[in-house]
Amino acid sequence: MNEDGMPATQASWPQLWLELAGGLAVTIALGALAASVMALPLRVAGVAAVVMAAVGALILHAWPDTRRGLGPANRVTLLRAALVALVAGALAAPAWAQQHATALALVAALALLMDGVDGWVARRCGCESAFGARFDMELDAFLILILCVHLLLMDKAGSWVLAIGAMRYGFVAAMFVWPWLEGPLPESRRRKLVCVWQVASLLVSLLPMVKPALAVPLLVLALALLAWSFAVDVRWRRAHGRVDA
Repeated sequence: MNEDGMPATQASWPQLWLELAGGLAVTIALGALAASVMALPLRVAGVAAVVMAAVGALILHAWPDTRRGLGPANRVTLLRAALVALVAGALAAPAWAQQHATALALVAALALLMDGVDGWVARRCGCESAFGARFDMELDAFLILILCVHLLLMDKAGSWVLAIGAMRYGFVAAMFVWPWLEGPLPESRRRKLVCVWQVASLLVSLLPMVKPALAVPLLVLALALLAWSFAVDVRWRRAHGRVDA
């Protein structure tokens, strides 16, 4: 025991490291549970663990003080990241993912629904932060891209479906060419509704009973709405970003 009454081994580990290790442990435990219940291939659990470790590395890079914990809201987001890591890991076993597409959609839906939980916790505990908002946004963007890849591997849509998940990353990349794109955007009901349609279309299209004949129109509409929404935001940034500069 140390002078604070804590075990010496616990005191020697920064709080952030302990929380990230806990997130990795949850990922491994979920993988083990799925392996026993649904014959999840071990390579899926392995890839999920690697993805979660990469998430931890990115958090370590962005977090200012490893002695300080993530806080309650970001811990919920870390739990969401464990679910997203499992969905990403399933890409290593496309046949298994297609056979268990409903379970995969449910896990992805749970990860997305928990987006509202961490926001509620942040408001409830007064721990809202720019880091938490960014963590949420990046996790959602990554999950959407992963879902697009799953739909491609399941032959629910052609390679064009990847544009749904890649559009946000293309927008970020464009900021290096046109710096006026960078900056906050005003709150928008349009953006939220398009996001809901996009996510709902991806999840519904994953379901085994939804054939390509139905999935393709849903996804085409999602892509068209997303492209329109991004175009509106680009136009707004072009008008206001250059003025701000």
